[in-house]
Amino acid sequence: MQDSDFKHNFHTHTYRCKHAKGDVADYCERAIAYEMETLGVSDHSAMPDDRWLAGRMHYVDLPEYVGAIDRAREQFPQLRIVKGMECEYVPEHRNWYEDELLGAYEFDYLIGAAHLFLDEKNEWVGTYGGTNSAKALVEFANYNVKMMETRLFDFIAHPDLFGNCYAKWDENCAAASRDMLAAAAEFGVGLEVNALGIRKQAAKPASNPFPLYPWLPFWELATDYDVQVIVNADAHRPDDLQGKTSEAFDIVDQFGLTHMDVGALGDKATTKGDLA
Repeated sequence: MQDSDFKHNFHTHTYRCKHAKGDVADYCERAIAYEMETLGVSDHSAMPDDRWLAGRMHYVDLPEYVGAIDRAREQFPQLRIVKGMECEYVPEHRNWYEDELLGAYEFDYLIGAAHLFLDEKNEWVGTYGGTNSAKALVEFANYNVKMMETRLFDFIAHPDLFGNCYAKWDENCAAASRDMLAAAAEFGVGLEVNALGIRKQAAKPASNPFPLYPWLPFWELATDYDVQVIVNADAHRPDDLQGKTSEAFDIVDQFGLTHMDVGALGDKATTKGDLA
């Protein structure tokens, strides 16, 4: 497979998250130029209390974000455009995900993502640099499991993100991974093989000792579980819509993993937690 064969991306960011470039229409134009079929727009979620604004849109920007997607659907009818959001799960806002994002704003899908996670003291820890001990791996896994238990999220972005600061695969990694894989199988939540991680691996300096992600032992373990996976570009620029996606598909093929049905992803008739 070549990158140019990649036709369905459900992980796309706009300038609103403050660390990406381009708006919805810019990605649509590039997707059409690449002869893609589906563009899922999934910027980092605004939050009702405006937390984490360094890398998230302001809550007041949410209607405009939704409007940009709705306008693009009218402007680019030849492209399937799906309305999504990449979210940390904040338990006290559980009703907001259901009533506002999936309800009033009619989001087609939500991505669960642990760029931060809750520790045993119920305090937020940044995953970049934070998953550097056996204890932190347990907390990271527990947080991901709790996200899956809600059945709010269609798939979990880069579940092997803990490789950003844990240098060597060991039994602690395996135990945390098994907890997440078992939950994904039980609750029918997909897991993402993330091509942005491959692009980061290609660009990392020799001084970086960490494997980053995708971390192959995680995906080898996945073969022991009835899980479904999705490949995404995790595009932060229109140019990235297909970047290194062929290498991500190679991982799926290497381990014989089962693909999610991307035709059903974002279909309102599909029940959350039953995406096969």
